[in-house]
Amino acid sequence: MKFPALAEVTIDLRSDTLTRPTAGMRAAMAAAEVGDDVYGEDPTINALQERVAELLGQEAGLFTPTGSMGNLLGIWALAKPGQEVLCDARAHLVRAELGAHAALHGITTRTWTSANGVTDTATIAELIAPPTAYLVQTAAVALENTHNFGGGTIQPLEHLQEISAICRDAEVGLHLDGARLWNAHVATGVPLADYGRLFDTVNVCFSKGLGAPVGSMLVSSRANIEAARVQRKRLGGGMRQAGVLAAAAAYALDNQLERLADDHASAAAFAAAASVEVPEAVTAPQTNIVMLNTGSSPAADVVAAAAKLGVRISAVGPRTVRAVTCLEVSHDQAALAGQLVGRLLAH
Repeated sequence: MKFPALAEVTIDLRSDTLTRPTAGMRAAMAAAEVGDDVYGEDPTINALQERVAELLGQEAGLFTPTGSMGNLLGIWALAKPGQEVLCDARAHLVRAELGAHAALHGITTRTWTSANGVTDTATIAELIAPPTAYLVQTAAVALENTHNFGGGTIQPLEHLQEISAICRDAEVGLHLDGARLWNAHVATGVPLADYGRLFDTVNVCFSKGLGAPVGSMLVSSRANIEAARVQRKRLGGGMRQAGVLAAAAAYALDNQLERLADDHASAAAFAAAASVEVPEAVTAPQTNIVMLNTGSSPAADVVAAAAKLGVRISAVGPRTVRAVTCLEVSHDQAALAGQLVGRLLAH
């Protein structure tokens, strides 16, 4: 493949959060019917909340500005100050939410380690601490599907069913950080409700691969959502005529959900192209995230060198870089970027 003059073009694979609203999405936002959501009077938000709750097999939903707030409220619904939530050591809620669960809600975390974000059920069962007078009580377990820093890995449905049963028997809550649950659904064909019903609280994002500019949704029981609505306002998340944002999310569900398969194909193309040069460095993607081991080269140096070639990727560890495909990147661009990064790692 002949390289183009990349000084004039940048292939940006840092994150699928870089998606911009399409013309159709902008039109839907402009036409949205709105009201005051703090009063519960925004019809576009209300419709979206009902729709997503039904999709995920839950009773009710709450629109939030960010996935971090959705996770914060979901965990808050299941745990009290001084209790703990168990999760993977590389989970977004402990690695990328700035300690909010402890700082704002007094909830501690205890973690397990895994190679790719998927752990064995026995490990989780052994970590659950029952109520005692001398140990921190486990109030909830949190899982991530797909697992961001694990490489966009999918939690198998049977695995989730086992963990759900463990939590139910132990009388602890189960939260799903489903920021990219849409990707898992499209990749596997598993109905969203089959995932959602296994959990007490579920957070999903519209602002990643789906391409909306803002917005996430927490779904749970009606009682949990009513309490979370109050806490959302307390945290500064009460929004007024935010139906313009909910309209973008609804448009994404209508028009940009199934196209996530294109992102998965682009990630596979990136990985295949990079593997020609450095097969040992590339982890085959399950969805739209590709992880690469940089070997003896510091990840930050690889990121800087790739940027000079017109490819933007992220350092997610001392010797690990990440490329994420989205609707902003074509299949051919992803393949070219993979070839460039592969050659870079090979030399």
